[in-house]
This record gives sequence, C-alpha cells and structure tokens, in this order.
Amino acid sequence: MLPGPCTGSPLPEAPVSMSSSDDPGAMAIAMKPPEPLREANPLESSHPAEPLFSANQEEEPTEITDEDTPSKPSELEEPVEGIADPLEPVNRAFFHFNDKLYFWVLKPIATGYKAVIPEDGRVGVQNFFSNLTTPARLANCLLQVRLKGAGNEAVRFLLNTTLGMAGFLDLGKTELKIEKQEADFGQTLGVWGMGPALYINWPILGPSTLRETVGYVGDVFLDPRTYLPNRPIFYVLRPVELVNETSLTLGEYENLKKAALDPYIALREAYHQYRQNKIKK
Repeated sequence: MLPGPCTGSPLPEAPVSMSSSDDPGAMAIAMKPPEPLREANPLESSHPAEPLFSANQEEEPTEITDEDTPSKPSELEEPVEGIADPLEPVNRAFFHFNDKLYFWVLKPIATGYKAVIPEDGRVGVQNFFSNLTTPARLANCLLQVRLKGAGNEAVRFLLNTTLGMAGFLDLGKTELKIEKQEADFGQTLGVWGMGPALYINWPILGPSTLRETVGYVGDVFLDPRTYLPNRPIFYVLRPVELVNETSLTLGEYENLKKAALDPYIALREAYHQYRQNKIKK
C-alpha cells in the first residue's frame, strides 16, 4: 500500500545535497529570511473621482402640467343635493301604509291579473292608457318649447288612434320608430325653474314633492278622462291602469327594499333623482 495522507503516514523528505562547488553567495541569498509583506495600496483609478452632486450644478426646472395641478372648484363634479324632508315622520307613516297596501292588496291582485292576461295583452292595455294621455304630453312639450317632441306626439296620436286600434298597438314606435315623449306638468314647472321645495309621500299616490303635486293637478286637467260625461267610468279606468302597470313592474319594489338599509330613504332619493333627470333632458 502506498503511503500518503489518506493512510496517515508522513510523506518522506527529499534529501538536500550540497557540493563544494556551490556558490557561497547563492547560499547566502537562499538563507536570507524573507521580507515582511507590505500592505497593498488601494487600487487607484485612472479617472478622478467625481462627486455625485455638485454645488455648482444647476438643476433643470421641472415642468408642471395641467394634470399635476389640482382642479378648480368649478371643475369639480357637483354633488347631488338631497331633497328637504321636514315632514319625515308623517311621510314615514304614509310610506308604511302604502307598503302594506302594496303587499296585502295591490300585489296579489296584480299577480292574479298577470296569470290571466298574457304579457302582450297587458302591454296593449298600457299602450291604450298611454295614448289617452297624449294631449297632456303634447301640451307640456309645447309649454317646454319642445316643438319637435310636440310634433312627434301629434303624429303618434293620429297613427295609433286610427290604425293602432285606439292605441292598443303602438305603431308610432314599431313602424315609424317615434318614441313617446316623457313630459308632464311637474317637469314643465322644473324646466321653468321651480324647485321641488319639499318631499311628500301621499297615501295611495306614493312619493311626490310640492312641485310634482301641483304638476299632478295640472295633468289631471289636461287628461281627457277627466271630462268623461260618465264619472264612474273614470273611477274604473284608473284602478285598471294601476293594476295593469303594477303587473308589468312586479319585483322592482321588492328589489329596492332588499338592497336598501332604509327603504324609505332609498325610495325618496331614487324618486328625487328620477325626477331631476327628467327635468335635465
């Protein structure tokens, strides 16, 4: 077995022979102790070090754009103002009354009516009542100086009343692509500059404002049904219209109540926003 570090045996030393012919000077050099190591000098760069920031260095001015400047107060979006509700305790009482009336009376009747009358028939009834109130919409378009809207209402009324079977068919929309104009006297008062004043929740009639209440009275005078010689017909037509309209919107009020922490406030704000949007159109 060869000796080596793996076996633990020391390696043999090589013999050093010195002859008489060796140079004494070389031996002296060989026997001279080694010089101590000197500290290595740090490496010097051929390029002089430059400071990162110079006192004499001029900074370029930063250009400020319009995007960095805050918007002016006039450019900020105006928050939607709520409506005054000084009659809230009374309004809440009427709200709960209307809520019970809807779930206990109106909804069951509308649900049964929906089960008997197909949707096409109920839409036809809706078109019929909408055609009856054309004079009120036409007059309010004129009061708002919406001449094109007034002309469209006149064309729709003539076409739907004659060829549309007294309004059951909305030929103005399906054939001529003329949409019904949303116009009422409450909207007219708003266009003229009258504010809503305060919120009112009427029993049976539901959410309204002082302005819309005055507008409702004005629309009653513009409604041809008001001048029917047989008054009982008027009192029959209005409930039928209400039940038919409710059958086409079942579930909307329920969804509003489920999504709201306070259904009274949710209904009030939704109604106010709806009316304000109609006035801005």
